[in-house]
Amino acid sequence: MDKRRKVANPLALAVLAWLLTEPMHPYELGRRLKESGKDRNIKYNRSSLYMVVEQLNKAGFIAAQETLRDTQRPERTVYGLTDEGREELYDWMRELIAVPQHEYPRFGVALSLLSVLAPDEAVGLLGRRLIALTLEIDEIRAGVRAAVDGGALWVFLIEEEYRLALLEAESRFVTGLVESLSRPDYLLAWQEYLGKRGRRR
Repeated sequence: MDKRRKVANPLALAVLAWLLTEPMHPYELGRRLKESGKDRNIKYNRSSLYMVVEQLNKAGFIAAQETLRDTQRPERTVYGLTDEGREELYDWMRELIAVPQHEYPRFGVALSLLSVLAPDEAVGLLGRRLIALTLEIDEIRAGVRAAVDGGALWVFLIEEEYRLALLEAESRFVTGLVESLSRPDYLLAWQEYLGKRGRRR
């Protein structure tokens, strides 16, 4: 069962992790998230980052340490991790890694309602998805290869390896689904389903 957290946004976890290394202001946090490629796995923009920082501050997980004043830039508040924030970071990480959770992917929703589409249309759409999956798989492989050649440690690439494994598994699943949707027994069952529903396409 999910543990109820004061700040549940995954971006908050990334902020806590970066503040574990050293105190910094939100602008610097955003820069590091982008440079490290974490923005590929965590959706955020500048306003959502500042909002999460404010939520973490109110929750007592981070605290303002100093305010930087520069005539060339607006004031910037530097935040550091509190003891409570450190405990939250490790507890949250342990839960996410050890406990599988159903994440309700949008493709899963579409699959649960696939029978509303005619089999030939579904096959065509899934074919387009396979092309997109292949392009993304090739792109990730190239990125990982370039990073490894550039000296990056494998541990800094594991989220990309995970994405690659998921995409490859999805590609195999979609390929098998296309074959299943083309079988005569499915086509017959779909027609019977429509007949019972009294629908026309």
